[in-house]
Amino acid sequence: MNMIKNISHQKLDRRTILKNMATGSLVLGISVTGGGFGLPAFAETSGPFIPNVFVAIDPDGTLHITAHRSEMGTGIRTGLPMVVAEEMNADWARVKIPQGDGDKKYGSQNTDGSRSIRRFFDRMREAGAAARLMMERAAAKQWGVAVSDVRAENHEIILKDGSKRMGFGAAAVLARDEAVPEVSELTFKDRKDYRIVGTETKIIDLPAIIDGTATYGIDGKLDGLHYAVIARPPVFRGSVKSVDTLAALKIPGVVKVVEMPSLPPQGPVFFRPLGGVAVIATSTWAAMKGRDALKITWDNGPNATHNSADYMKTLDKSCDGPAKFVGRRQGDVAAALKKAETVHNATYEVPYLEHATLEPPAATAVFADGKMEVWAPVQDPQGTIMAVAGVLGVPEPDVTVHVTLLGGAFGRKSKPDFVVEAGYLAKETGLPIKVTWSREDQTRHGFYHAASVQKMSAGLDKKGKAIAWHHRLAYPTIMSNFMPDPQVAADWEMCLGAVDLPYDIKDITVEAMPAKAHVRIGWLRSVNNIQQVFAIGSFIDELAHKAGQDPKDYLLKAIGAPRAIDLDAFEAKGNYGEPLAKYPFKTKRLTNVIDLAAKKANWGRKLPKGHAQGIFGHRSFLSYIGMVVEASVEAGEVKVHRVDVAVDCGLAVNPDRIRSQMEGAVIFGLSLALLSEITIENGAVVEGNFDGYRLARTDINPEVHVHLVESDELPTGVGEPGVPPVAPALCNAIFAAIGKRIRRLPIGDQLA
Repeated sequence: MNMIKNISHQKLDRRTILKNMATGSLVLGISVTGGGFGLPAFAETSGPFIPNVFVAIDPDGTLHITAHRSEMGTGIRTGLPMVVAEEMNADWARVKIPQGDGDKKYGSQNTDGSRSIRRFFDRMREAGAAARLMMERAAAKQWGVAVSDVRAENHEIILKDGSKRMGFGAAAVLARDEAVPEVSELTFKDRKDYRIVGTETKIIDLPAIIDGTATYGIDGKLDGLHYAVIARPPVFRGSVKSVDTLAALKIPGVVKVVEMPSLPPQGPVFFRPLGGVAVIATSTWAAMKGRDALKITWDNGPNATHNSADYMKTLDKSCDGPAKFVGRRQGDVAAALKKAETVHNATYEVPYLEHATLEPPAATAVFADGKMEVWAPVQDPQGTIMAVAGVLGVPEPDVTVHVTLLGGAFGRKSKPDFVVEAGYLAKETGLPIKVTWSREDQTRHGFYHAASVQKMSAGLDKKGKAIAWHHRLAYPTIMSNFMPDPQVAADWEMCLGAVDLPYDIKDITVEAMPAKAHVRIGWLRSVNNIQQVFAIGSFIDELAHKAGQDPKDYLLKAIGAPRAIDLDAFEAKGNYGEPLAKYPFKTKRLTNVIDLAAKKANWGRKLPKGHAQGIFGHRSFLSYIGMVVEASVEAGEVKVHRVDVAVDCGLAVNPDRIRSQMEGAVIFGLSLALLSEITIENGAVVEGNFDGYRLARTDINPEVHVHLVESDELPTGVGEPGVPPVAPALCNAIFAAIGKRIRRLPIGDQLA
């Protein structure tokens, strides 16, 4: 079956490799994990030199660096190859970046959790350094000199005295005879010599994105392709009671109507599709018209009575009851609160939220000869393979997942239910199928960020210093997708802004209260930091005003003297999946970014009438963010004028993308703070399109100033950590401006 349109970027896939083997080209697969590069090299005279799974060099010198992570705007398809090219001393202008399919040979491909750079920085350095060393050794043999007498420089191998040189293409041909070096044999560039890493580099896909030729999941086309849309149950775990398909089948272009398997009424669902009725047609429009013509009677199942307004009351009540899990128990909070000069209490609420990616889910699938092949905008292609194989009964080696560009993701496209839908329909019908979700489909049938209630109590001494901190939180857990009705936050969820509190307070308790899930709960950009940082960042500001002190000074004093927070000492364990010894929580880095943001924003300066500043700082995804928001309120409307963001993410691989991610995070965070909310009535989501589920538009467009901290620390995450401080910093600015405290998001019309 011929592809009408290439929807997986350039590819060096298994088919290409096998073809090259048949024609005499070198093929060498190498694991870059464990103790080193264990497989032998093969000598050939034509075709590319492929020293490892990430690098291939053509005889003409073209350097191919495979991107194995998914591109959704973060620039990771550019950032990781920059690291490889740096260690090779390559000419960036001669680099091409094919997209890797889902394959275990790459290691993890789960582009989630702001961890691509930190997890693969060293591995990419090893890949580049190995290729460079092999070419240097080959050139040294050719010239009859010691390998120490040659060096790679700007896409050439050069004799140190400059008398001889050869391009990477020629060196790559010779390097096929070289043994693959062990990691212990590699040498790495000093950071002071970097000329690619650390530079402002535009993403490799930018020209195609600008001119409209970039290919996303929704762009997939195959010969004979049929198009499907699905009428899904309006309520989670609902099912089809009956369906009349006669009118749908009369719509011109409609080919088939297929009933999808329903979810069970209880138990883990993982990433199984929701069920419903699919309409398959010769065009998406015909399929949509056919869906409109279906007459379905639904059994709304066990969640038919779920209402979000009532649920918030249930969560509030839960916070007043016994804890189901204590994530941090430090000292005796109850006794400290009794001794306090003043006790301050506050309750914070955050609603259900949806990912609202500009490209809704879409996937193309074909099933032939017992094998499934799909093209989709997925964050985790290997997880997609597992989901497709597990649900459809196709062996994992017989499932191929090609990764397209992602038109936004924010965590939604790490959940491949939409791909399983396409695979199911392709397998059932024998037709190539593209499943397209509408905006309403995405809004009403998603994985939702958890609605939450958090109750905070703090005891202050006579000087206004916090001496006790009690944090009770209630929200349905993400683990409800994977476990039978857990009804309590997971310890790692609590460690995203609650348990990992950096304040120097003697008595601290953080408790998770019972909460049952009635919708699919999914991770959204910055995950539980959204609600937990809104609470802790707002509450510390309340304490500052209660104590009559400047919020910045109070925040810095609350963090206290420089030290490392021993996260391993708490009952709930979590450091974003990384060992604390490698990525310690250093409070000095946090206070530095708070100070830097305040300095750049000219904290405390005389502002225009009605304007005020709010401040907060937070560590998430191992990066440290300080933020100052300048805002005003006029006639009940919030106007955000300026946001200063100070970022310490260790080594900045691509400063251009870091700034872009922070700018985007500010707008994303403002959407959540000001506008966004999912409401549920009788089990079904009320909102459908952007008229109901609102996002920041061009009228919410503050000046955003991003200030990067130069650092020799290990690189850490940037895709998500800019989001959490936005809501508290904004709400703190609103209080400073008009004296009204916001404790429930979104702000909406609360100031009217």
